[in-house]
This record gives sequence, structure tokens and C-alpha cells, in this order.
Amino acid sequence: MQITFDDQVAIVTGAGEGIGFEIARQLALYGAKVVLNDVDKDKARTAKEQIEAEGGICIDRAGDAGSLDDIQGMVDTAVNAFGRLDIAIANAGITSYGGFFDFDQKRFQQLLHVNLQGSFFLAQKAALQIRRQGSTGSILLTSSVTGQQAHHNLAAYGMTKAAIDMLTKTLVPELAAHRIRINAIAPGATLTGRTLQLDKNFEGLWNAATPMGKTATTSDIAQAAIFLSSSMAGHITGQTLTIDGGFTALCVDPSVYQKR
Repeated sequence: MQITFDDQVAIVTGAGEGIGFEIARQLALYGAKVVLNDVDKDKARTAKEQIEAEGGICIDRAGDAGSLDDIQGMVDTAVNAFGRLDIAIANAGITSYGGFFDFDQKRFQQLLHVNLQGSFFLAQKAALQIRRQGSTGSILLTSSVTGQQAHHNLAAYGMTKAAIDMLTKTLVPELAAHRIRINAIAPGATLTGRTLQLDKNFEGLWNAATPMGKTATTSDIAQAAIFLSSSMAGHITGQTLTIDGGFTALCVDPSVYQKR
């Protein structure tokens, strides 16, 4: 059985670069028509042009992935341009580092707005459209290994990702009744322009910390997203797939605590 998305329409948020771009690109190359969202309109337009240059069909729809008006606009764009919606991937998210004792309300609310509100309402608006069509559909949320293990200075961010894991489970009964699947991916350390910009030692550090000996690429993460969105995962719903090269399988070395 071969993966194909012929005659299917997808929305991908946060797709101007990094993991989101690669998911949108692979969906398009497998035959989907993609509505590509990013908060940065220039990145969205450039990403669209890159995908089209490879033969994919793509529309850019800049906007705030946490805004209900923009989310509805994405759905409307998909339906107006392509007549339907089959797949929604809530990839957009922000990472906000900070110690618990110093974390302020503004940054906290920003995390909730994009990571949780954006994921919840894209799932809702997409599911409503798919239900109206009377067709099957797939929704994919983006979690993180930080929702499964404690990571220093990422308490608020990790909280939002753990919530996404739970949302993935709790929506199963309502969505399954309409033949809509929902799953999540939880990337570990991944090489993107942003991670390399934040830490020039990122790749070497995480290569050493990962049992498979290498940091994930955006393609590694996108391939998992493609599988879960495809008919090959037609009996999988309510699951979070961790893509981390085995990192979360490790326990903490007790010697770490001897340094205190």
C-alpha cells in the first residue's frame, strides 16, 4: 500500500519554516492541496513558492494560528479554493523559556493563546467542516517530549504540550462518531533554523544525548506526521507518537544529583 493524498485538502499551521514547512511540503508532494499558514506573511509566501517550484499545489494564508477568526479563515480558504477539507495539522506553537519563579503572565497567556487555543479551535473548526461534508478526516496536533518529561526552564511550555496529549485522547469519542481521527506527534530535539540559531552547539549536544546518535531532522518528524495523516494509519486515533531517537526511554543518571 502506497501513501497518497490525491484529491485531499490539508491545512498546516506554522508552516513557513522548520517542521511545519516540511510537513506541508511532503503533503503536497504526495498529492494533497495545502493551505499553508504562518504568522509571518513573507515566510508563508516564500514557503508556498518553494512548494510550487517542486510541483506541489499550495495556497498561503498568513495569520495568527491562535486567533479564531484566522482559524475560520483558513478553513474557508480551503473550502473556497478546493471545495473541501480532509486534514488539519495544528503545528504552530511558541516555545518560551523561563524559570517558574520569574515567569510572567504575558508570556504565559501567549503560550496558551497559540499552543492550546490554536490547537483546540483548529481541531474544532476543521472537524465541523469535515462533519458537514460527511467524509472521513484526520486531525494532527503537535506535542513535544517536554510534555512527557521535565525539562529545565520549560514548565509552562511543557504544561501546554502535556495538555495537547490529553486533548488528543479526550476528543476521540466525539470525533470517532463522525469518522474523524485525531493523533499527535511529540518531537524531541530537532534541527531547524531556529534551534541552531538559539544554540550553536545544539546539534553536537543532542547527538550525544540521543540513543540513536543523531538529532532529528525536520524530515524525520514530517514522515511521522505524514503516516498518521494517511489512510495507512486508518485505525489509529487518540495516540501521541514520540519521535526522539529514544531520548525519553532513558532514565536520569543518578550521578547528576551527586553534583548538588
